[in-house]
Amino acid sequence: MLDDEVLTRVGSGETEYFSVLYERYVGKIYNYIYYRTGNQFEAEDLTERVFYRALGHIHSYKNKGVPFSAWLYRIAHNLVANWHRDNSRRHEVPLEDFNQPHLRSEHPESSLIISMENESLIKTLQKLPAERQQLIILKFVEDLSNAEIAIIMGRSEGAIKSLYHRTLMSLRKDSPEED
Repeated sequence: MLDDEVLTRVGSGETEYFSVLYERYVGKIYNYIYYRTGNQFEAEDLTERVFYRALGHIHSYKNKGVPFSAWLYRIAHNLVANWHRDNSRRHEVPLEDFNQPHLRSEHPESSLIISMENESLIKTLQKLPAERQQLIILKFVEDLSNAEIAIIMGRSEGAIKSLYHRTLMSLRKDSPEED
């Protein structure tokens, strides 16, 4: 069932169909929020709030030729921005937060290396301005195209390409040189 069909049913009062949208997008929204906050529990809470807010405001959703997922990402972006504002200092990400089942292996040293790399990645992401964090997460975690990212971020595709280029140049400049 296409998003438009589901949205029509939900809009006409058949709210049980919202679960189709939830199942379709919960993983992507959770990943986006997780990489923006670096905290599993906050990501779970904020993801829940995104879908609660979406269901509560579904009657005001207007299809303007933009995918429904873009609306969800905007809600997530706003909630994450509020979360960062409310938590004025950045939180350190404990290694335990990376002890996810998908990261476990038979070799503990492999898990440790993956955990350290993930911790480093999140710390690097958190140093970026919010819009650059959003861009990198949408590009590399969600694997979206520049056109899709432009829709979500409300910018032109050219502006996204330019921002992407500037972000990569900034990351290269700030990264330590390897021997």
